[in-house]
Amino acid sequence: MLWINERDGYLTDWLTQQWVCATGKPVDLVRESWLAGPVGNTRYIGTEFFLKLAQAQGLELRSGSSGIVPDFSALDGEDFHSGQVSAAVRHFYEHTGAYDMDAWSQWSRLFQPFGGVIFSRRLQQLNVPLSGLDTSQGMTSEVLQLADPHSGEVRYTAWVRKLIRAGYVLYAGAYAVCHVPEYHSPCVKVTFPLPNGNAIIIMRPGVHADSSLTLSSSGAGFGDAGFYFTVRRNNQTYARYVRPLRESIHVFESTPGEVRADHVLTLWGKTFLRLHYRLKAREFS
Repeated sequence: MLWINERDGYLTDWLTQQWVCATGKPVDLVRESWLAGPVGNTRYIGTEFFLKLAQAQGLELRSGSSGIVPDFSALDGEDFHSGQVSAAVRHFYEHTGAYDMDAWSQWSRLFQPFGGVIFSRRLQQLNVPLSGLDTSQGMTSEVLQLADPHSGEVRYTAWVRKLIRAGYVLYAGAYAVCHVPEYHSPCVKVTFPLPNGNAIIIMRPGVHADSSLTLSSSGAGFGDAGFYFTVRRNNQTYARYVRPLRESIHVFESTPGEVRADHVLTLWGKTFLRLHYRLKAREFS
Protein backbone atom coordinates (compact mmCIF):
# COMPACT_ATOMS: atom_id res chain seq x y z
CA MET A 1 0.00 0.00 0.00
CA LEU A 2 1.36 3.42 -0.98
CA TRP A 3 1.36 5.91 1.90
CA ILE A 4 0.91 9.59 0.91
CA ASN A 5 0.99 11.58 4.17
CA GLU A 6 -0.84 11.93 7.50
CA ARG A 7 -3.52 14.18 6.00
CA ASP A 8 -4.38 12.04 2.98
CA GLY A 9 -3.40 8.58 4.21
CA TYR A 10 -2.98 5.68 1.83
CA LEU A 11 -3.43 6.09 -1.92
CA THR A 12 -6.43 3.74 -2.09
CA ASP A 13 -8.24 5.66 0.65
CA TRP A 14 -7.36 9.02 -0.95
CA LEU A 15 -8.76 7.87 -4.31
CA THR A 16 -12.03 6.82 -2.67
CA GLN A 17 -12.26 10.19 -0.95
CA GLN A 18 -11.64 12.02 -4.23
CA TRP A 19 -14.42 10.01 -5.86
CA VAL A 20 -16.85 10.94 -3.07
CA CYS A 21 -15.95 14.64 -3.33
CA ALA A 22 -16.21 14.64 -7.14
CA THR A 23 -19.44 12.65 -7.51
CA GLY A 24 -21.20 13.42 -4.22
CA LYS A 25 -22.71 16.64 -2.94
CA PRO A 26 -21.68 19.18 -0.30
CA VAL A 27 -23.81 18.88 2.83
CA ASP A 28 -24.36 21.02 5.92
CA LEU A 29 -24.23 18.70 8.93
CA VAL A 30 -26.15 21.19 11.06
CA ARG A 31 -29.18 21.02 8.76
CA GLU A 32 -28.59 17.43 7.64
CA SER A 33 -27.65 15.96 10.99
CA TRP A 34 -28.71 12.48 9.89
CA LEU A 35 -25.37 12.38 7.99
CA ALA A 36 -23.28 13.37 11.02
CA GLY A 37 -21.08 10.77 12.68
CA PRO A 38 -17.61 10.00 14.01
CA VAL A 39 -14.74 10.41 11.55
CA GLY A 40 -11.68 8.14 11.45
CA ASN A 41 -8.01 8.93 11.16
CA THR A 42 -5.91 7.94 8.14
CA ARG A 43 -4.06 4.99 9.67
CA TYR A 44 -6.26 2.68 11.72
CA ILE A 45 -9.71 2.32 13.25
CA GLY A 46 -9.80 -0.85 15.39
CA THR A 47 -10.75 -1.32 19.02
CA GLU A 48 -9.08 1.86 20.24
CA PHE A 49 -11.12 4.26 18.10
CA PHE A 50 -13.98 4.77 20.54
CA LEU A 51 -11.62 4.93 23.52
CA LYS A 52 -9.72 7.76 21.84
CA LEU A 53 -12.98 9.45 20.81
CA ALA A 54 -14.17 9.39 24.42
CA GLN A 55 -10.86 10.87 25.61
CA ALA A 56 -10.89 13.58 22.94
CA GLN A 57 -14.45 14.67 23.76
CA GLY A 58 -14.26 14.27 27.54
CA LEU A 59 -16.79 11.43 27.60
CA GLU A 60 -17.09 8.47 29.93
CA LEU A 61 -16.67 5.07 28.29
CA ARG A 62 -19.02 2.37 29.59
CA SER A 63 -19.10 -1.31 28.73
CA GLY A 64 -21.81 -3.73 29.76
CA SER A 65 -25.18 -5.15 28.78
CA SER A 66 -26.54 -2.04 27.09
CA GLY A 67 -28.21 -2.31 23.70
CA ILE A 68 -27.50 -0.90 20.25
CA VAL A 69 -31.09 0.42 20.27
CA PRO A 70 -31.63 1.00 24.02
CA ASP A 71 -35.29 2.00 23.56
CA PHE A 72 -36.75 -0.10 20.78
CA SER A 73 -39.96 1.93 20.80
CA ALA A 74 -37.94 4.85 19.40
CA LEU A 75 -38.44 3.16 16.01
CA ASP A 76 -42.25 3.48 16.16
CA GLY A 77 -43.74 5.31 13.20
CA GLU A 78 -46.39 5.18 10.50
CA ASP A 79 -45.05 1.96 8.99
CA PHE A 80 -43.61 0.22 12.02
CA HIS A 81 -44.81 -0.63 15.52
CA SER A 82 -42.23 -2.11 17.88
CA GLY A 83 -44.89 -3.90 19.93
CA GLN A 84 -45.50 -6.27 17.00
CA VAL A 85 -41.90 -7.54 17.12
CA SER A 86 -41.18 -10.60 19.27
CA ALA A 87 -40.02 -9.95 22.84
CA ALA A 88 -36.84 -11.94 22.18
CA VAL A 89 -35.79 -9.73 19.26
CA ARG A 90 -36.59 -6.55 21.19
CA HIS A 91 -34.59 -7.84 24.16
CA PHE A 92 -31.56 -8.44 21.94
CA TYR A 93 -31.60 -4.88 20.57
CA GLU A 94 -32.09 -3.36 24.01
CA HIS A 95 -29.48 -5.59 25.73
CA THR A 96 -27.02 -6.46 22.94
CA GLY A 97 -24.04 -6.42 25.28
CA ALA A 98 -25.52 -9.36 27.21
CA TYR A 99 -25.30 -11.67 24.19
CA ASP A 100 -22.51 -13.88 22.86
CA MET A 101 -22.17 -14.08 19.09
CA ASP A 102 -21.19 -16.70 16.51
CA ALA A 103 -21.07 -15.93 12.79
CA TRP A 104 -20.35 -17.62 9.50
CA SER A 105 -20.33 -16.41 5.91
CA GLN A 106 -21.43 -17.63 2.48
CA TRP A 107 -19.71 -15.86 -0.38
CA SER A 108 -20.90 -15.84 -3.97
CA ARG A 109 -18.31 -17.75 -6.02
CA LEU A 110 -18.07 -14.79 -8.36
CA PHE A 111 -17.23 -12.31 -5.60
CA GLN A 112 -15.26 -14.39 -3.08
CA PRO A 113 -11.85 -13.91 -4.79
CA PHE A 114 -12.30 -10.15 -4.33
CA GLY A 115 -13.40 -10.32 -0.69
CA GLY A 116 -10.00 -9.49 0.68
CA VAL A 117 -9.85 -6.41 -1.54
CA ILE A 118 -13.38 -5.15 -0.86
CA PHE A 119 -13.04 -5.60 2.91
CA SER A 120 -9.52 -4.51 3.86
CA ARG A 121 -8.13 -5.79 7.17
CA ARG A 122 -5.56 -2.98 7.20
CA LEU A 123 -7.99 -0.47 8.77
CA GLN A 124 -9.46 -3.00 11.23
CA GLN A 125 -12.93 -1.91 10.18
CA LEU A 126 -15.83 -3.18 8.06
CA ASN A 127 -14.37 -6.67 7.67
CA VAL A 128 -16.20 -9.93 7.14
CA PRO A 129 -15.09 -13.54 7.68
CA LEU A 130 -13.45 -14.78 4.46
CA SER A 131 -13.48 -18.47 5.46
CA GLY A 132 -14.81 -20.83 8.09
CA LEU A 133 -11.40 -20.86 9.77
CA ASP A 134 -11.74 -17.14 10.55
CA THR A 135 -14.64 -17.81 12.92
CA SER A 136 -13.56 -21.25 14.18
CA GLN A 137 -12.67 -19.94 17.65
CA GLY A 138 -15.56 -17.48 17.87
CA MET A 139 -15.61 -13.73 18.26
CA THR A 140 -15.98 -11.10 20.92
CA SER A 141 -18.99 -8.79 20.94
CA GLU A 142 -18.87 -5.64 23.03
CA VAL A 143 -21.27 -2.68 23.27
CA LEU A 144 -19.76 0.60 24.39
CA GLN A 145 -21.57 3.74 25.52
CA LEU A 146 -19.84 7.11 25.37
CA ALA A 147 -21.65 9.34 27.85
CA ASP A 148 -21.39 12.85 29.24
CA PRO A 149 -19.88 12.35 32.74
CA HIS A 150 -22.01 15.16 34.19
CA SER A 151 -25.46 14.71 32.61
CA GLY A 152 -25.21 11.00 31.86
CA GLU A 153 -26.44 11.64 28.30
CA VAL A 154 -25.24 8.92 25.90
CA ARG A 155 -23.59 10.58 22.90
CA TYR A 156 -22.55 7.43 21.03
CA THR A 157 -23.40 3.74 21.24
CA ALA A 158 -20.81 1.52 19.57
CA TRP A 159 -20.79 -2.19 18.75
CA VAL A 160 -17.31 -3.65 18.35
CA ARG A 161 -16.73 -7.23 17.17
CA LYS A 162 -13.36 -8.95 17.03
CA LEU A 163 -12.32 -12.40 15.75
CA ILE A 164 -10.60 -14.40 18.49
CA ARG A 165 -8.55 -16.65 16.16
CA ALA A 166 -7.30 -13.97 13.76
CA GLY A 167 -7.17 -11.19 16.33
CA TYR A 168 -8.49 -8.48 14.04
CA VAL A 169 -11.54 -6.26 14.34
CA LEU A 170 -14.44 -7.19 12.11
CA TYR A 171 -16.69 -4.29 12.83
CA ALA A 172 -16.66 -1.05 14.82
CA GLY A 173 -19.91 0.84 14.25
CA ALA A 174 -21.83 3.57 16.07
CA TYR A 175 -25.61 2.98 16.29
CA ALA A 176 -28.39 5.55 16.47
CA VAL A 177 -32.03 6.09 15.53
CA CYS A 178 -32.45 8.84 12.93
CA HIS A 179 -34.99 10.55 10.70
CA VAL A 180 -34.18 11.04 7.01
CA PRO A 181 -35.92 13.62 4.80
CA GLU A 182 -37.36 11.19 2.25
CA TYR A 183 -38.93 8.70 4.66
CA HIS A 184 -41.61 9.44 7.25
CA SER A 185 -40.67 6.94 10.00
CA PRO A 186 -37.55 6.48 12.15
CA CYS A 187 -34.66 4.40 10.80
CA VAL A 188 -31.67 2.59 12.27
CA LYS A 189 -28.39 4.32 11.43
CA VAL A 190 -24.97 2.64 11.64
CA THR A 191 -21.84 4.78 11.19
CA PHE A 192 -18.46 3.21 10.47
CA PRO A 193 -15.55 5.64 10.94
CA LEU A 194 -13.19 5.64 7.94
CA PRO A 195 -10.15 7.78 7.02
CA ASN A 196 -11.28 11.43 6.80
CA GLY A 197 -14.93 10.41 6.85
CA ASN A 198 -17.24 7.47 7.36
CA ALA A 199 -19.60 4.98 5.81
CA ILE A 200 -23.23 5.29 6.92
CA ILE A 201 -25.91 2.64 6.49
CA ILE A 202 -29.50 3.72 7.10
CA MET A 203 -32.09 0.95 7.35
CA ARG A 204 -35.87 0.93 7.50
CA PRO A 205 -37.40 -1.45 10.06
CA GLY A 206 -40.17 -3.84 9.09
CA VAL A 207 -42.08 -6.54 10.95
CA HIS A 208 -43.32 -9.88 9.59
CA ALA A 209 -46.38 -11.97 10.45
CA ASP A 210 -44.22 -14.24 12.64
CA SER A 211 -43.06 -11.18 14.68
CA SER A 212 -39.57 -11.30 13.23
CA LEU A 213 -37.77 -8.11 12.21
CA THR A 214 -36.19 -6.97 8.97
CA LEU A 215 -33.89 -3.98 8.57
CA SER A 216 -33.47 -2.93 4.95
CA SER A 217 -31.30 -0.29 3.28
CA SER A 218 -33.27 -0.37 0.02
CA GLY A 219 -34.15 3.28 -0.39
CA ALA A 220 -35.07 5.28 -3.50
CA GLY A 221 -32.16 7.75 -3.48
CA PHE A 222 -30.34 10.46 -1.57
CA GLY A 223 -32.21 11.35 1.61
CA ASP A 224 -33.72 7.88 1.96
CA ALA A 225 -32.52 4.62 3.48
CA GLY A 226 -29.33 3.32 1.91
CA PHE A 227 -25.56 3.36 1.93
CA TYR A 228 -23.63 6.65 2.11
CA PHE A 229 -19.99 7.67 2.09
CA THR A 230 -19.07 10.99 3.65
CA VAL A 231 -15.71 12.78 3.46
CA ARG A 232 -14.50 15.82 5.40
CA ARG A 233 -12.04 17.99 3.43
CA ASN A 234 -11.10 21.66 3.77
CA ASN A 235 -13.86 22.35 6.34
CA GLN A 236 -16.50 20.92 3.99
CA THR A 237 -18.41 17.64 4.16
CA TYR A 238 -19.30 15.74 0.98
CA ALA A 239 -21.77 12.87 0.86
CA ARG A 240 -22.28 10.22 -1.82
CA TYR A 241 -25.29 7.91 -2.00
CA VAL A 242 -24.20 4.47 -3.23
CA ARG A 243 -27.34 3.14 -4.90
CA PRO A 244 -25.99 -0.25 -6.15
CA LEU A 245 -25.00 -1.48 -2.68
CA ARG A 246 -27.87 -2.72 -0.51
CA GLU A 247 -28.37 -4.96 2.46
CA SER A 248 -31.09 -6.53 4.56
CA ILE A 249 -30.99 -8.17 7.98
CA HIS A 250 -33.67 -10.61 9.10
CA VAL A 251 -33.70 -11.15 12.89
CA PHE A 252 -35.85 -13.85 14.52
CA GLU A 253 -36.16 -15.93 17.67
CA SER A 254 -34.85 -19.48 17.32
CA THR A 255 -34.95 -20.96 20.85
CA PRO A 256 -35.50 -19.39 24.29
CA GLY A 257 -32.63 -17.02 24.98
CA GLU A 258 -31.35 -17.17 21.41
CA VAL A 259 -32.01 -15.13 18.29
CA ARG A 260 -30.59 -15.56 14.82
CA ALA A 261 -29.96 -13.15 12.00
CA ASP A 262 -29.53 -13.60 8.26
CA HIS A 263 -27.67 -10.71 6.64
CA VAL A 264 -27.73 -10.38 2.84
CA LEU A 265 -25.58 -7.92 0.86
CA THR A 266 -26.22 -7.21 -2.82
CA LEU A 267 -24.39 -5.22 -5.49
CA TRP A 268 -26.33 -4.16 -8.61
CA GLY A 269 -29.05 -6.58 -7.56
CA LYS A 270 -26.71 -9.57 -7.26
CA THR A 271 -26.17 -11.22 -3.89
CA PHE A 272 -22.46 -11.33 -3.16
CA LEU A 273 -22.45 -12.27 0.52
CA ARG A 274 -24.68 -13.88 3.11
CA LEU A 275 -23.79 -13.65 6.79
CA HIS A 276 -25.47 -15.75 9.47
CA TYR A 277 -25.39 -14.89 13.17
CA ARG A 278 -26.33 -16.80 16.29
CA LEU A 279 -26.82 -14.55 19.32
CA LYS A 280 -27.25 -16.21 22.69
CA ALA A 281 -28.11 -14.44 25.92
CA ARG A 282 -25.55 -15.28 28.61
CA GLU A 283 -28.13 -15.78 31.35
CA PHE A 284 -29.49 -18.74 29.36
CA SER A 285 -26.04 -20.30 28.91
